[in-house]
Amino acid sequence: MLLLKPAQYDWAKLHQEYDWIRNLKDCPQDAIHHAEGDVWIHTRMVVEELLALPAYAQCTAEEQQILFAACLLHDIAKPACTVIEPTGRITSAGHAKMGEGMAREVLMALHLAYPLQEQICKLVRYHGLPLWFLEKQNPEKAIVQASLMLNTRLLAIVAEADARGRICHDKAELLTKNELFRSYCEELQCWGKPREFASPHTRFLYFHKDEPVYPDSPIFDDCYGDVYLMCGIPGAGKDTWIRQNVPDLPMVSLDAIRERLDLDFKDNQGKVLQESQEEAKKYLRAKKSFVWNATNINRQRRQGLIDLFTVYKARVIVVYVHCSLEKALAQNRQREVQIKDNVIARFFAKLEPPTLDEAHQVIIVNAD
Repeated sequence: MLLLKPAQYDWAKLHQEYDWIRNLKDCPQDAIHHAEGDVWIHTRMVVEELLALPAYAQCTAEEQQILFAACLLHDIAKPACTVIEPTGRITSAGHAKMGEGMAREVLMALHLAYPLQEQICKLVRYHGLPLWFLEKQNPEKAIVQASLMLNTRLLAIVAEADARGRICHDKAELLTKNELFRSYCEELQCWGKPREFASPHTRFLYFHKDEPVYPDSPIFDDCYGDVYLMCGIPGAGKDTWIRQNVPDLPMVSLDAIRERLDLDFKDNQGKVLQESQEEAKKYLRAKKSFVWNATNINRQRRQGLIDLFTVYKARVIVVYVHCSLEKALAQNRQREVQIKDNVIARFFAKLEPPTLDEAHQVIIVNAD
């Protein structure tokens, strides 16, 4: 597990063990922001700067492992996202978002504890936030949202190492922005900890209402009933969780609707979605709790459903069944109706685990 051994790292061994590290070599970068050279040179410089930071030395052993892995992985998706523009400029738009998924795939193979894995993945996803948060449409909300997913203190350390591990004309400005990020976090009461809210309902409305919502001011919870929104790749164990925890609740099952309509995954899903929403509205209008059982691996897809549920003033509980691809494939082979391995692998590659800003409650079930 060389990715988690900062005290024993060896560039030659790392380069030999991981294909994705070899892919970083010779991946070009724009000279204005990265005059040091390719992504592999930059990654090495970032790690060296990290290990030299006083803030890194003050971290716990586990935090040092998290930081080391995050810095190694922070630009993992640059080779896939790098484009040489007609002007000659080099860009890698979207590499942080794609990098989160690629990092998750790498880390899943190590069978890490879920919180440790996701802390690293989210640091990869948001590694640029401290340097560019002021350019966000709502900097305050962006920081508070990030604080629910990761440790902002560790994020600032990654960002400092990222800024120092390059050759550019605006390095001092980047480091100043990182210090400003810390000041904002302290002011917003989320430096090194999640921002607290007066209630789960207040937190939900903070992220889902256009009008300002103040975290410390409790808002009356006028929700009727609970909707359990299942999330997880096929074969993870969602049906098992439902049987063991909410067996008496009615269920909207997309698999059951497909079977009833004699449709396959490959067929047009419009009729399935229409039928499922009509079933859900029946329970919502009756203010009755129920389970929505489908993969729901995509955040945008979940958001559409959550918007539907909350129009009827339902309380949304997302249940994410965390499972490695290896175990999901093994469990799928024991099912009466099996899904092809390559289909499950595609679901896994697109997986976006839910975060606390999405719903009233997020339950993480570790099936590994």
